[in-house]
Amino acid sequence: MTDVRTPASALRQSHETAAQTTSGYGMLLVLLFTLVAGLAAFTQIDRLADGAIVAWFIAASFLFLFVACGFYLLQPNQASVITLFGDYRGTDRNAGLRWTWPWMGGKKVSVRSNNIISERIKVNDLRGNPIEMAAQVVWRVTDTAQALFDVDDYKAFVNVQIEAAVRTIGSRYPYDDFEHQEVTLRGNHDQVGGELRAELIERLHVAGITVDECGFTHLAYAQEIAGAMLRRQQAQAVVAARTTLVEGAVGMVEMALALLSEKNVVELDDERRAAMVSNLMVVLCGERDTQPIVNAGSLYQ
Repeated sequence: MTDVRTPASALRQSHETAAQTTSGYGMLLVLLFTLVAGLAAFTQIDRLADGAIVAWFIAASFLFLFVACGFYLLQPNQASVITLFGDYRGTDRNAGLRWTWPWMGGKKVSVRSNNIISERIKVNDLRGNPIEMAAQVVWRVTDTAQALFDVDDYKAFVNVQIEAAVRTIGSRYPYDDFEHQEVTLRGNHDQVGGELRAELIERLHVAGITVDECGFTHLAYAQEIAGAMLRRQQAQAVVAARTTLVEGAVGMVEMALALLSEKNVVELDDERRAAMVSNLMVVLCGERDTQPIVNAGSLYQ
């Protein structure tokens, strides 16, 4: 039997449209008018047994209830998704007192910016070293129809996709590089953060959500290798410092010998030149302060 599956790209996606609603302030006047008319008819019922008065009271009461059931409030940066028996009929983003037909269903969705800090997760970087990572993400809903109808729970969806994106970016680069020849998680925050944002935007597009800002709030080696990696970093730093020190010392020795020969301060044969080079390298590269030794005899004795 052939397993036929529908690709995700072929699934029907919802798209936000403007709902056919109206301002609630005009309908509030209608509500007040029906209230006054109903009260006026109610005062006449006891004095006149007239069917018209009774019909007037019933109609005013029904109209009052009909209008009253259609009101709803929207705060700034808040939207109401309007449905009719489960069918999407549009989204109202106008803040204030609003009104729609009472048989229309409505679900409010916040389109404000949301800030979330993910939990620390353990990821293997490009070199296989376990590291701990956590991210801070600022996101907001841009398409309310997709957020409600294309995913089951868009807030839970955001949390899951943030963790997946952090794992993807964390495994794409090494944690650190002392030779400064690679893009690293620790040394290239802006570039890596930009790639994390692009990854999240692509993942959250199906839910009608965009990412305004993101970055890493925690980045460190896992505890089981933190001590070993610290010693490794220290050793690499010492080697790098020694390399720079030796390169500088060699240059200074070359300059000293060249100036001595140029100004004819002293003539040095190969043996004395080698001895001077050795002494200068010890002075320049030694970790402790040097102590001069007075030679009372000849170098050849």
